[in-house]
Amino acid sequence: MTNFSELTTLHVGGPARKVVRATTEEQLIAEIKAADEAGTPLLVIGGGSNILVGDSGFEGTVIVVETSGNSYEIDACSGGMLQVSAGVDWDEFVAFTLEKNLANLESLSGIPGTVGAAPIQNIGAYGHDVSEVIARLRTYDRVDKAVKTFTADQCEFGYRNSIFKREKDRYIILDVTFQLRRGEFSLPIKYKELADALGVELEAKVPTQDLRAAVLALRSKKGMLYGERNQNWSAGSFFVNPIISAEVSATLPDDAPRWPQGDGSIKTSAAWLMEHAGVSKGETLSGAKISEKHVLALTNSGSATAEDILELARSARARVHEKFGITLVPEVRFVGAEL
Repeated sequence: MTNFSELTTLHVGGPARKVVRATTEEQLIAEIKAADEAGTPLLVIGGGSNILVGDSGFEGTVIVVETSGNSYEIDACSGGMLQVSAGVDWDEFVAFTLEKNLANLESLSGIPGTVGAAPIQNIGAYGHDVSEVIARLRTYDRVDKAVKTFTADQCEFGYRNSIFKREKDRYIILDVTFQLRRGEFSLPIKYKELADALGVELEAKVPTQDLRAAVLALRSKKGMLYGERNQNWSAGSFFVNPIISAEVSATLPDDAPRWPQGDGSIKTSAAWLMEHAGVSKGETLSGAKISEKHVLALTNSGSATAEDILELARSARARVHEKFGITLVPEVRFVGAEL
């Protein structure tokens, strides 16, 4: 029997009763239908990079999406339209777009996971989200039992959110179509950390390959590149950056990061809150550990259980709430587990 320690980047979690690896869209839909018709609990995963499964495992069918392939049209003026299967590795796809001289995904380099998982939580980094470049996507609707296409507007994208996250497990993403700009220069740089790494001013544009290299270097420095040697296992950023009201923002110290949002709210840094609430890099709880490179990465140092990770997360979240009155929201999806 397969354990979730073999299926997730945290390498924790109990047994999966049945695991199916779907390599074609037809197989993926057929397996979903079979499980639903039999009344079998169903869990669909991609690269396992944003999920924590409890130590009791999952009593049902686990489908690992491994569909592959893409089609694309690139025009010298209008850019590229690329339709990509859900099981394609995200960072391999980003690298492919840059090889084709297509821009706008370079700041999302190095994010683990698959293309199909990207729209669910609207992945993003360094001031840009994947929703900016999605034209449409195809899904299998488990309620209507039919393939359904969503335009970008219908996806109801928000900060680390979408209709697919809110209506959890209803829509299984089959493929995603991206509209990318043709060009060799990046979008304007929005984050000082990234600008400093490149030696340029904010709002500057740089060659896309240079920006990708800088992003990968920063993610490596923070321990956010999965599969690097001598790195503890993690799910990337465990908590999302909080979106708070202007009133709550005013209660934070002057040096707290603040990124104004279009609706008057303020985004602040979960990592800053944790560090200033006494959460330290390298602190441990049984086999769980706060990364020595970045406080937002809760890691499995090799012997952690799912409950060890959860207990460390509870401790960090409680200290932030006690210090600042802000409750951190997990970015990681829990299955058979909760904070």
